[in-house]
Amino acid sequence: MAYDTPDLVDYLVLGGGTAGCVVAARLSEDPAVNVGLVEAGPSDADEPRAHSIRRWAEMLEGEYDLDYRSVPNERGNSFIRQARLRILGGCSTANTMITWRPLRGDMEEWVALGAQGWDYDAVNPYYDRLLAPVNPVAPQDRNPYLQEVIDSAATALGLPVRETWNDTEFRGGAGYFEIGYDPETNQRSSASHSYVRSGADQRGNLHVTLGGLVERLVVEGGRAVGALVRTASGVRELRARREVIVSCGAIDSPALLMRSGIGPRAVLEAAGVEVLLDLPGVGENLQDHAEGLLIWEARSERPTVSATGWDAGYVVTVDEDSPVPDVSTHIPLETWGVHAAREGVELPANNVSLVPNVAKPRSRGRVWITSPSADDAPTIDYRSFTDPDGRDERMLVAGARLARQVAQQEPFASHLVREVFPGPDVQTDEELSAALRATHQTVYHVSCTCKMGADDDPLAVLDPQLRVRGIDGLRVVDASSFPTLSALNPVGLIMTVAERAADLIREDAAVL
Repeated sequence: MAYDTPDLVDYLVLGGGTAGCVVAARLSEDPAVNVGLVEAGPSDADEPRAHSIRRWAEMLEGEYDLDYRSVPNERGNSFIRQARLRILGGCSTANTMITWRPLRGDMEEWVALGAQGWDYDAVNPYYDRLLAPVNPVAPQDRNPYLQEVIDSAATALGLPVRETWNDTEFRGGAGYFEIGYDPETNQRSSASHSYVRSGADQRGNLHVTLGGLVERLVVEGGRAVGALVRTASGVRELRARREVIVSCGAIDSPALLMRSGIGPRAVLEAAGVEVLLDLPGVGENLQDHAEGLLIWEARSERPTVSATGWDAGYVVTVDEDSPVPDVSTHIPLETWGVHAAREGVELPANNVSLVPNVAKPRSRGRVWITSPSADDAPTIDYRSFTDPDGRDERMLVAGARLARQVAQQEPFASHLVREVFPGPDVQTDEELSAALRATHQTVYHVSCTCKMGADDDPLAVLDPQLRVRGIDGLRVVDASSFPTLSALNPVGLIMTVAERAADLIREDAAVL
């Protein structure tokens, strides 16, 4: 692997995050092609915090984190810090790597929305090709406190205790999750470690540019032919003979398209960008998992042994006709209580929490640029809990009530002194909703902002081959391409999509 991309390659992959590392590594398996991978940050090779999955939280809100903020959230928390990692491997260097096989219900929804060819039977085999090891939490990493909460959730909610989750199609349950890590070393299965630095780095045809900020795409005659990339030595034009693949993530991929003149006309004109292609769906359809918070005072401290500290939880359906989980609840070892504290809640020294996620959000936000500069952060509007039927809000409240049931069940109940937040006086749906919405947290799963879909969908940025409509030689491969957000943690699906994207790219090349 050369750390200097030539001026001309066959494939230019912009963004060395979770999807970009997979795509670049897979394309470079063909020795007849040259692949350039451009990452705005440094390598993760010498960053120990990016290697040990137990240290995931140390990567947030630090030197690698773009730490994006949103505009005021009219029905939700306006103080969310959205982590986006600028380092080789991207967010896969900093998340908990809770990994799920694609869910049939998610894939059926994609197809119904126009993503033909993305049915479960077509997508599922790509999960089995992942080079990133995914394992159950090992016995030496299992915390006895978490096991007691798992047992309480199983009893209180009538759920099976799961030892594994990904060996068959999804079923609900409670248990330790499956995580992308090596149980012997605690090495995280990041895309950089598993794809680029575990073999692909020995290939002379994979060229990596680090510290390369992509300013805009170069489009000539309706075809993407390269990008302007700013490094410490200046701005270079890197060109691609075959394709340019954008993998900058669900916030920065639409921002790059917009800076390049591809996006909603009104947004581009307001930002001072010349309109190359009026593509109204760019930046629209933003989805995220909103996470609620319930906190109790605990009788004593818990053991600290863990794989990540967020190793276990339970997933449930609330509505009988739901094809995927409605609520996914994590059992953290350490309470992430900053938003409750901002609301004036005093957290006791010993506390525990449960955090129910709205698994299948119906609310839709957006992201957009306000200037042509790559140095200016995009603007984010989550529009949390604004779906017209109020389902997201209903699921948040349902998740809180289920968590309270778990808290009343032994052996978890014996750990608890009192409910601290929202508090025993908060009982009605309206009271619970107000408290939980004011303090909800992102799970860093923003997605769907360059969605693929049918030709007759005016907001479908991509066709089902992940090609940008109206521009030849250009694809987007990352979570922004999802039509809808997966019900559970999406990192496994992102890598699965990237695996399939590499095949789609090769198939197109074969017919040229």
